[in-house]
Amino acid sequence: MLEILSLIRQDGDPSWCRSVPNWERGPWLETLLGLRRARNNERPRIISSHLPLHLFPRAFFRSKAKV
Repeated sequence: MLEILSLIRQDGDPSWCRSVPNWERGPWLETLLGLRRARNNERPRIISSHLPLHLFPRAFFRSKAKV
């Protein structure tokens, strides 16, 4: 899924996918390092997570995020 979203974000250009590691393109939300990386990434952001839905912050559901 990360590869597909990365390609969509770059209009099909695979050079970004090949040059930037997965953990930088789609950092894990549930790790401190991942959260810091996600906040610093330019928009639109790609964020990875295995958190159960009920553990997401309530603000997430009021946002315009696409899941």
